[in-house]
Amino acid sequence: MKSLFAALYGPVFWAGFIGAAAWLVAAGHFSLWVLPPLLLLALLTSFLAERYLPYDGAWNHAHGDGARDTLHALVNETLYLLGLAIFPLLAGHLALGAYWPGQLPFWAQLLLAIVIADFGITLVHYLSHRYYFLWKLHAVHHSVRRLYGFNGWMKHPLHLLLEAAGGMLPLLLLGIPESVMGVLAFAVAIQLLLQHANVDMRMGPLRHVFAWAPLHRFHHMKYGTAGDVNFGLFFTCWDRLLGTRFDAPDYRMTGADLGIGSRPDYPVAYAAQLIEPFRAEEGVRAPELPPGLRAPINR
Repeated sequence: MKSLFAALYGPVFWAGFIGAAAWLVAAGHFSLWVLPPLLLLALLTSFLAERYLPYDGAWNHAHGDGARDTLHALVNETLYLLGLAIFPLLAGHLALGAYWPGQLPFWAQLLLAIVIADFGITLVHYLSHRYYFLWKLHAVHHSVRRLYGFNGWMKHPLHLLLEAAGGMLPLLLLGIPESVMGVLAFAVAIQLLLQHANVDMRMGPLRHVFAWAPLHRFHHMKYGTAGDVNFGLFFTCWDRLLGTRFDAPDYRMTGADLGIGSRPDYPVAYAAQLIEPFRAEEGVRAPELPPGLRAPINR
């Protein structure tokens, strides 16, 4: 039973919740405000799945980070909701014209929006590992010592806004409808839950398509620049183009592999993490890469 759950969890969670959101908004003609309760249901589902089939049982227990992660999630999700609330104003001022293919079925518009947003967010993410100040903002996300669903929302608000601009601004310029943008924002939240889920899922051939937890965990390696891999939010195709796709399916990640190797003293408290990017830092030499991770598979 657990082996079946491991194989089906990713695709059923992804298609089930995103499909439900698209149906409620497009076919059911519900307001976009039906999406926050649906997201809470997704969060509860993720929480229960992590208890039923954890990748690492220790990651289900707080490491002095529970309240902080909750604050990150509340602040960052509030920013998403504010973005949706001011969408009509943004669209009215930024849209370049009627370039969006509104004649396509809703599901096709949503898929197109996901691909465009994924490219923009992935590019900002990639650049955040290349430029020092962007990295300092992004380092908040990499300071985690365990991976579970909530980690997807653990970001410095300024970096969240930069990623959102990279993914959403092109869509605004193209004139994307508010309904498609709303479901896209929901899809991003679902994807973040899957990327960081502490679920021992088995992806099979889907690991060549989707950037879910079995691949994304390697992005959180603490071994210097070894974690500069698997930048994609939704799909792995961008990492193939960048030459940054990494997979070591036989290696079992633990909490000892996570964090920022050169900053073992990175602050844990929420307020301190907001301030840290603007402080001078003194790092140490990152630990050596374990043998099981020294033969990257980029294909």
